[in-house]
Amino acid sequence: MRIDLHCHSTASDGTDTPAELVRNAAAAGLDVVALTDHDTTRGYAEAIAALPEGLTLITGAELSCRIDGISMHMLAYLFDPEEPALLAERELVRDDRVPRAKGMIAKLGALGVPVTWEQVERIAAGGSVGRPHVATALVELGVVPTVSDAFTEEWLADGGRAFVEKHETDPFEAIRLVKNAGGVCVFAHPAAAKRGRTVPEARIAELAEAGLDGIEVDHMDHDADARDRLRGLAKDLDLLVTGSSDYHGSRKTVTLGAYTTDPEVYGEITRRATGAFPVPGTGGA
Repeated sequence: MRIDLHCHSTASDGTDTPAELVRNAAAAGLDVVALTDHDTTRGYAEAIAALPEGLTLITGAELSCRIDGISMHMLAYLFDPEEPALLAERELVRDDRVPRAKGMIAKLGALGVPVTWEQVERIAAGGSVGRPHVATALVELGVVPTVSDAFTEEWLADGGRAFVEKHETDPFEAIRLVKNAGGVCVFAHPAAAKRGRTVPEARIAELAEAGLDGIEVDHMDHDADARDRLRGLAKDLDLLVTGSSDYHGSRKTVTLGAYTTDPEVYGEITRRATGAFPVPGTGGA
């Protein structure tokens, strides 16, 4: 089985619609794909309706969290999307994305970069607005060559010249909310140092004590040394090890299935989840 547990659609900051994402996942030879848009579940219905036969969909979300001033992302899988407390927290985070984006646009304007809200809104195309949409605007204006080049201290990285904070969930609270909604929690790309400061291992150990299920080890932003270190940490803390592409369509160079999760780990994730269940494809529209 080929299993990719971290993918984005136009419901947040990917460039594939949810329907295109599942079709492209099937074409890439995946058996299982997870839809994990940022702080939203709005892509579920479209993805399920288009799900090809032979492909299984894992519903999820990538939750924006912050600990000790460090931004981090929590992958939540197979939770009940209508559970009130988790739904309210996702909406709080998502609603803060618009004023945050407008704040970044204002900072860019002060730096002489003429990004507009209308431009970012067009790029987001109704999705949950995020930094990648602002980064794409910088690419369109020729300020940077790629989206990744916008995530530096010069521009949009944490603490960068045009960075603006948004509401982010305490990760201990995120774990509690996801667990109460029947879901499973995996810390996304924990050693992605090029994105900014990373969470110390001692704090990851505390998250494990609080119910964290796993850490994403095989990821494009982790080099071989980081992966070895994270595997050792996962073993010490009895955490599941996942691998995922973090696919964003044409917004990133990584392809679907570039990194995958072991079938036994996938099976354990589905065993632990009680809020929702994998959706088997029956030949979508």
